[in-house]
Amino acid sequence: MYPNFEFDKKLVKIHPSPRQLAVEQMEFYAFVHFTVNTFTDREWGEGTEEESLFDPTEFDADQWADALVSAGMKGLILTCKHHDGFCLWPSAMTSHCVKNSPWKNGNGDIVREVSDACRSHGLKFGVYLSPWDRNQPLYGQGKPYDDYFCAQLTELLTGYGEIFSVWFDGACGEGPNGKKQVYDWDRYYALIRELQPGAAISVCGPDIRWCGNEAGYTRPSEWSVLPTGFGEAPEVAEKSQKEDSAAFRKRQLSASEEDLGSRDLLRDATGFKWSPCETNTSIRPGWFYHASDDDKVRSVDNLVELWFRSVGGNSTLLLNIPPDRRGLFHENDVAALEAMGRTLRELFAVNLAADASIEAPDDGYHTAEVLKTDSYDEYYKPFDGENAPEIVLTLPEARAVSILSLKEHIPMGQRIERFAVDVQTAEDGGASDGRWKQVAEGTTVGYRKILRFDPVTTDAVRIRILDSRVCPVLSFVGLY
Repeated sequence: MYPNFEFDKKLVKIHPSPRQLAVEQMEFYAFVHFTVNTFTDREWGEGTEEESLFDPTEFDADQWADALVSAGMKGLILTCKHHDGFCLWPSAMTSHCVKNSPWKNGNGDIVREVSDACRSHGLKFGVYLSPWDRNQPLYGQGKPYDDYFCAQLTELLTGYGEIFSVWFDGACGEGPNGKKQVYDWDRYYALIRELQPGAAISVCGPDIRWCGNEAGYTRPSEWSVLPTGFGEAPEVAEKSQKEDSAAFRKRQLSASEEDLGSRDLLRDATGFKWSPCETNTSIRPGWFYHASDDDKVRSVDNLVELWFRSVGGNSTLLLNIPPDRRGLFHENDVAALEAMGRTLRELFAVNLAADASIEAPDDGYHTAEVLKTDSYDEYYKPFDGENAPEIVLTLPEARAVSILSLKEHIPMGQRIERFAVDVQTAEDGGASDGRWKQVAEGTTVGYRKILRFDPVTTDAVRIRILDSRVCPVLSFVGLY
């Protein structure tokens, strides 16, 4: 059925908003789950816990920030209120908060100290506020609870500086009155846009999409352009003659866990949106701290692999680190984060492409030389209609390479469907003999795609774009 150039042009007109792009460029940031559950050894609280339970006597937000910086993270999202309803700031809306805890004699503010520590360490700060509140009697009463929830949102969004993300999940159970609340999402979103227009509304929101699991599983092909709905489009008419269109759509939707944005799936879409993926998982088996998990912290190798699959697979990585009862990140977690950051810094310390000569067909204005600089200020682009260019990097001398990092210029959409990586062979560290050998291949690129392959000594690397919706537009090439 392809090519369908008009359809492809329509798809690449979809691009990220400034707030979406800002989060994608962060790449790697932290979730911090901390509440009364930390002291009850539970994952979900019931909302009946005494405020006196919360007493992190050694709490140190700077220790958290130091650990995140050591891992290479760019921000932190704090569970300011989880489902139990306990607030980590002195909310004027409820007594179920830190002002009635023994910590700092009720004069403390976890949100304040964490937000301040983030900014002093160059980290962005975000908030999680659970709409489900198992402590609040108003929950389940409709507008009165929405008024309450919006008042708490206002406290967080006006009292703690710039917020990069407001993170919602879809938890919706019964409150203390035995009723469920129908959340007024439109009202919540409008309030966030008013008070923090630069904040991304994540997961249960329009800006950042959940990967679909909490185990750190990632898709081989992660698309950012997704359908907003399905219906009978002209492109499916021919196929519908042989297969009932409803059954066709059902088949498409059943594959959506793996395939969210291929041409075949989008052909039947009634609209499109930019919806970048976020992979969220925890450094431990649970989201809150449990002493029994101290020996179950993810290994350095596991964390590095998780980073490659998510950040290197067109997704951001939101990694949870739960503080212990002292109010500190446990020593095992800190050690794992430091080792992870050290490993990644060593792997990406020297970009061999920076000293390479680069040859590629261009449109006369956007040459491949700009690919050496990791920036959206400039980009490489061939002539319109040149959808399968080859980019050749020639190194000053033969070097061992095993990692290729590519970035599309996503302000102009996501375009690449398939590509391959070749090297010229070099014997005994000498010059290449001129023959090309394929060492890796990939599908989608998007914000960032990292391919790893067995180390090979070479002085020339070739990137072959095999299929692109329209001519590819790249912002960066890294070779390590």
